Amino acid sequence: MKVIGLAGWSGAGKTTLLTRLIPHFIAENMRVSVVKHAHHDFDVDVPGKDSWRHRQAGAAEVLVSSSRRWALMHELDGAAEPALPQLLAKLSSVELVIVEGFKSERYRKIEVHRTNNGKPTLFPDDPDIVGIATDSSVETTLPVAHLDDIPAIAAMIKALAVEI
Repeated sequence: MKVIGLAGWSGAGKTTLLTRLIPHFIAENMRVSVVKHAHHDFDVDVPGKDSWRHRQAGAAEVLVSSSRRWALMHELDGAAEPALPQLLAKLSSVELVIVEGFKSERYRKIEVHRTNNGKPTLFPDDPDIVGIATDSSVETTLPVAHLDDIPAIAAMIKALAVEI
C-alpha cells in the first residue's frame, strides 16, 4: 500500500482536488482510500438513531453494518488522538491511500496552494513536502503541476507516494 498526503491551508482546494483525483485513479483500476483529518468535533452518526443512542449510553465502540457499508465509531474518551501510522494500520489494503490534512505529521505530502487564498506556501518550512499542485508559478526544485492538470498531479502522486 502506498501513501501520500495533500497538505495546504484551509480553502486551498484539497478536497476539491481529491474528488477530481479519485475518479482518475479508479479509471486506472486503482483502489484508493482516503484518511481525512478533522480539526473539530465531528460525528458520522445521526442523533436519535440506535447507534447514536448506544454511544450516548457509553459504548466504547459501535459498529454499524448494512448490505452497502459498515462504519466503526470509536470513542477516545480523553485518550490522545491516534497518530497517522496507527490510523493507516486500520485500513484495508488498497493500491493508494491519500491523506488529507495531518499537516504537522511527518510523512510525504504534496502541497495544494491556491494564490487567491492569500496564504504563503508551506514548502519552504516543511521538509516533508515533495511536490506542489498550484494555480501559479512557484520557484522551487520540487515537482510542480497546475491544479487543473489532473493527469500530471496523478502522475506526481504515483511517483512520490511511498510504500508502507
